[in-house]
Amino acid sequence: MSDNQIVKMDQGGVNARILAKETKADFRRIEAASVKMPTRFTSAEGKRYFVRLFSTLQLNTHFISVIARTRLDHGDIAKVEATIRAQLDAVNENLNQAIDGAEALFKVHGITSAATYDTVPLAIEVGVMSSSGRRFLEVLGKLDQLMPLLQTLEIHEVVSAQAVDIERAGLKRQVRDVANGARNFAMGLRRRMNALDGREAGGKQRIPAETVEEQAGDAAPVDATADQGDDDLSVQAESLPLESSEIATAVDAEPADADASPK
Repeated sequence: MSDNQIVKMDQGGVNARILAKETKADFRRIEAASVKMPTRFTSAEGKRYFVRLFSTLQLNTHFISVIARTRLDHGDIAKVEATIRAQLDAVNENLNQAIDGAEALFKVHGITSAATYDTVPLAIEVGVMSSSGRRFLEVLGKLDQLMPLLQTLEIHEVVSAQAVDIERAGLKRQVRDVANGARNFAMGLRRRMNALDGREAGGKQRIPAETVEEQAGDAAPVDATADQGDDDLSVQAESLPLESSEIATAVDAEPADADASPK
């Protein structure tokens, strides 16, 4: 049967290329226990964001919660952790809304099946070291779940290609910003720990309250932003509020309007 195929299909080469291009995170000095969780990604976005961002976030949140807490004020570390959790919750809620909106459009327009990928899924067992890591893994899974739904709506011309691109880019940016924020927090805390080296042993430096909220933007992370070139419409998506996106508003459209291009 395979000899009669008119196209060549992926046999795992895509996953190999994705994994080969990424710098391997160094966990050799991490002594934390982890819960082993089976993970499976099928979309290009889910695969690449998992490989590029998950380990980076895990290392940075471990530094924040474990290493930085040994030398800096515990209350300030708790504020940073709460900020990261709030970011994760916000992205998770936005993805849930996007998935619900896409599924509602499936029902309204009589779509009974979603597009599937012909590439081999990326299936791997990962060690999750913290609640932040677990939450971020869930976010990545929902991003992976949403991608084929959006493509299905584009194929059936329920939503325009431009609207799907903007929605996709906006959600990817939100996911990436979580990892970027954790890296920036870790870098800021690391600088403050280094500043303590010349001070009295055992003293703890308090982070000014106003800088906790600002710290997520005070440095330019490298590892977590390696994929910015993937978002063709990243500039447009940056200024697009999710709640006013085409996917969210199209749920209320009548089936007769399916061919109309979103504004």
